[in-house]
Amino acid sequence: KERLDVAVWPYGQVFSDKNDTEGIARLATRISGLNPGIAVLESTGRLEVPMALELGERGVAYRIVNPRQIREFARAMGKLAKTGRIDALILARWAEPAQPEPKPLPGADRRELRATITRRAQLIENLTREKNRLLGETIPHVRRSIKDSIAWHQRQIARLDKELDQFIRNSPDFSGQSEKLRSVPGVGPVLTSMIIACLPELGSLNRYKIAALVGVAPLNRDSGKSTGKRFCWGGRVEVRCALYMAALVGVRHNPIIQALYERPRAKGKPAKVALVACMRELLTILNAMMRDHACWRQTSPAAA
Repeated sequence: KERLDVAVWPYGQVFSDKNDTEGIARLATRISGLNPGIAVLESTGRLEVPMALELGERGVAYRIVNPRQIREFARAMGKLAKTGRIDALILARWAEPAQPEPKPLPGADRRELRATITRRAQLIENLTREKNRLLGETIPHVRRSIKDSIAWHQRQIARLDKELDQFIRNSPDFSGQSEKLRSVPGVGPVLTSMIIACLPELGSLNRYKIAALVGVAPLNRDSGKSTGKRFCWGGRVEVRCALYMAALVGVRHNPIIQALYERPRAKGKPAKVALVACMRELLTILNAMMRDHACWRQTSPAAA
C-alpha cells in the first residue's frame, strides 16, 4: 500500500518508490527508460491499477498476473521467504521463462462498468448477511437496526441496477452486445452486464478456450493407470457464478438447456454435474452468437 518495489531481470537490479501519484510517475519514467520487453505486475486488490495505467500511458507493455501463480513459482524455486523486494525479483524472474503476452487493462467505460458490478456484488453479499442475522435476532432495537440496514442495502442495489441499465443503454457497443445476449432465454441483466464487463474475450476464442477461461472445463486428474474424477476450478469466478444462476433459469425456460440437463439426469448423473454441462453449453451458445454477431434462434445452438 505504501511502496512499490521493482526488479529488473536478469540484472537483479531492485528499486522502489512511494505508492502515490508522484512515486508512480517516477517509477514509470524509470521503467520506460529501461525499454523492457514486458512489465509484470502482481494483482493486489486493484492497488496495481494506477501503476498499470501509468505504464500504458508511456507505451510500456504490461501484464497483471495472479499472485497464486507467482507464489507457486517461488516455492518451486525454493524461495519461501516473502518480502516486497523478493516478490519483485520472483515476478521478474517468472516472466523470463513464462513469456506472458501483454494484456492492457480494458478501456475506461469497461472499468467503470466492472467497478459498478463489483460494488453491486458486495452489497448483495452484505444484504445476505444482514438477512441471516435478522433470522436469529430477538432483541427489538437490534432487529430494527438490522431491518434499517436491509432497507438501505436494497435501495442501494436498486439504484445500481438502474445505473447499470442506463450505462449499457448509453453505450452503442455495450447496448448491441446486451441485445444479443438478452435474446437467449435464461440470460438476464446480471449475466449480461457481467459478461460485457468481465469477459471481453467472448466471441474471439473457441469453445474450449472460453470454457477454460471461465472455469467450466473439466480438468483431468490422472496419474499412470489411475483415472481420477474431472473437476472444474479456476477461471473467472464472478462470471461463473452469474452463469450458474442463468443456467438454473435456463433449465426451466430454455428448451435446449432443459433437454441437455435431463439427459445426464436420466442416466443417474448428479444434478450439479448436469448443471455444469448446461453452464458450458450456455457459454458455448453465447460465444457462437457473439462470434457471428447473431441473436438467439431456436435452431442456432446445433450449429454452435
